[in-house]
Amino acid sequence: MAHRTIWGFFFAALAWFLVLTVVWMQVSAWTSYPAAGLAHIALGNGAKQWVRTVHKEPGRIEVDTRVIVPAATQKDGKGVAELIAEVEPARYAYGLPLFLALLFAARGRHMAGKALAGYVILWVPQAFSIVFSILKQIIVAGGSPAALGIAAWQMEGIALGYQFGSLLLPTLAPVLLWLWFDRAFFSSIVVEGWLNQQMGRGDGG
Repeated sequence: MAHRTIWGFFFAALAWFLVLTVVWMQVSAWTSYPAAGLAHIALGNGAKQWVRTVHKEPGRIEVDTRVIVPAATQKDGKGVAELIAEVEPARYAYGLPLFLALLFAARGRHMAGKALAGYVILWVPQAFSIVFSILKQIIVAGGSPAALGIAAWQMEGIALGYQFGSLLLPTLAPVLLWLWFDRAFFSSIVVEGWLNQQMGRGDGG
């Protein structure tokens, strides 16, 4: 029975994820807008030496920087300009339908409250990913730590932050958040069910 319950949860979560992803794609520009707002604040206060202005709208955040990059001109084809970095916030916000799918599949208590709280909490990791995506564009365009006025370890830290924020955090954050909210369900159904399954295999062997 536990084995079927585990697989029932898995397939329910998968079905919810597919349905919610379709819905989320229609509204992702708006649901990710608050995370872009947090990124705006972080960039404006934490990267003043690079960031001139930040413009955002649903579906896009654009940063006018002070970083000089080569640019073509009509006169001789050579010139320079200031880098404009852009990110689509929704690119790092697909954790929302994943979190909601796990929440709905578990069918725990107070789902509405957990869903709202999770949505707000996920703004933070989403903003982290947006910020480091912008910073990655800046260090790539800047070319060297000396040109950007930072140490080599700071550039390496930005590169690592970008890797973490783009590859791991969008998936890891919603799963960990769900595990915290529904830890009792995870312990009683998933963990115990898996242990019972393994014990059944051992007895059968």
